[in-house]
Amino acid sequence: MNAITRPTSAAQAPAGRGPFAFLARDFTASIVVFLVAMPLCMGIAVASGVSPEKGLVTGIIGGLIVGLFAGSPLQVSGPAAGLAVIVFDFVNTHGLAALGPVLILAGVIQLAAGALRMGGLFRSISPAVVHGMLAGIGALIVIGQFHTLFDAKPMSSGPDNLAAMPARLLGLSPWNLQAAELALFIGLVTIGTMIAWDRFKPQRLKLVPGALLGVLAATLIAWGFGLDIARVAVPESLAAAIELPGDGFLGTLMDPAMIVAAIAIAFIASAETLLSAAAVDRMHDGVRTDYNKELRAQGVGNFLCGAAGALPMTGVIVRSSANVQAGAKTRTSAVLHGVWILGFVALLPWLLREIPMAALGGVLVVTGWKLVSLQHVRHLFTQHGYLPAAIWVVTFVLVVSTDLLTGVLAGIAMSLLELVPHRRQLKLDVDERHEDTHSHIGLAGVASFLHLTRLLETLEKLPAGRKVHLDLGSLKALDHTASETLSDWLNRRRGAGDDISVTDPGRVLKSA
Repeated sequence: MNAITRPTSAAQAPAGRGPFAFLARDFTASIVVFLVAMPLCMGIAVASGVSPEKGLVTGIIGGLIVGLFAGSPLQVSGPAAGLAVIVFDFVNTHGLAALGPVLILAGVIQLAAGALRMGGLFRSISPAVVHGMLAGIGALIVIGQFHTLFDAKPMSSGPDNLAAMPARLLGLSPWNLQAAELALFIGLVTIGTMIAWDRFKPQRLKLVPGALLGVLAATLIAWGFGLDIARVAVPESLAAAIELPGDGFLGTLMDPAMIVAAIAIAFIASAETLLSAAAVDRMHDGVRTDYNKELRAQGVGNFLCGAAGALPMTGVIVRSSANVQAGAKTRTSAVLHGVWILGFVALLPWLLREIPMAALGGVLVVTGWKLVSLQHVRHLFTQHGYLPAAIWVVTFVLVVSTDLLTGVLAGIAMSLLELVPHRRQLKLDVDERHEDTHSHIGLAGVASFLHLTRLLETLEKLPAGRKVHLDLGSLKALDHTASETLSDWLNRRRGAGDDISVTDPGRVLKSA
């Protein structure tokens, strides 16, 4: 039995190519990512209940610092819609001054998790829980930003925001156009522009982001007609947006509620980052993600965001997918997008002050709506049955009606129900046999999320181009988390042209 050859290291460049071989492609990709990131950074800050420049500071740190050290070279980091709800609740309850110390602690937790090589564990979270959480977050963003469309502030909870929606609509008057009516018009212009662009954009302009065009159209109308509606508040200098932790820094961290909040932020940010990194890996054939390195880089980023009084960050799929689609080849693109944000904020703050708040609300309504993917729950039901679909529904409902952490923990607890029928025998045996040109991987027992880290390590160390036979004939059961993960791996390797055969007599791998 011969040892297999490992793939080229992430740090190594292809033969004959220096560090600047892809500079032109990375340069153009960075501009695309910058144009996507600008409205999202500000909009997510608004959805989080803080001033827009806080989101821009996080975007700068995500590009300039995290981009340099990320374990996923093509992933872009910045403020994420997935944390907007938890930050909004935290700021309302504890105040903005407490957010910095909590983010510093969350960053330390992520650093420790990366150092302890726990990156793979976050990939074991049930897809039903993750997508149910994201759908719940999306619904809360839509419900909350509905009020921003009227130049009003969102309430402190999802049910309160939902209950106040009819009064907003009934309070409108087409015969007496005041700030609320004008702001709603601007918000609808933004939403309409984004939807129309996504549907009808020409192929040669597919990389131009709809969010940018929506904000640009709304800003030009508000400026041209001199509409008296709320605009983005930006400080005179970027330094004014940075708030260092105060004297009570250590005292804040002694509060048990702060520790719980830091753990929750670290957990959710890590899960969203690593799941996003896995999705980015499926979009390209380049260097694979080093999950522990990515986790450490995110820890450094959130530590610095806390020190600067900014928003928490994660790796974000919208900006990352734009980066890949724009042709980025190295981490240079992510770093440069941070440079462009920094330059824009430093040199053109007056332009940002012309952007209507309702326009950012419109961007977030569309962004939140896209997170509510009913297609995923239909896929879970069709491929895996009632329980995974029920996990999605319970997670979604509890995130919207109670809080994010309760929804996630309930979803994870329900995931354990898949193991109950096999509770006496949960062992998974992995048989590896490697020859010069091909490998045989045999699985026997029960494949579940409990074994996912080990299983992924086995599969992902197989070099590209190697012929692989995956034997699932001796599996007694396969939960939906392991099934989705194996299907993703199979589809990616086959999509890259690899010869992968599967023995699966019972068709337990339904989604491949």
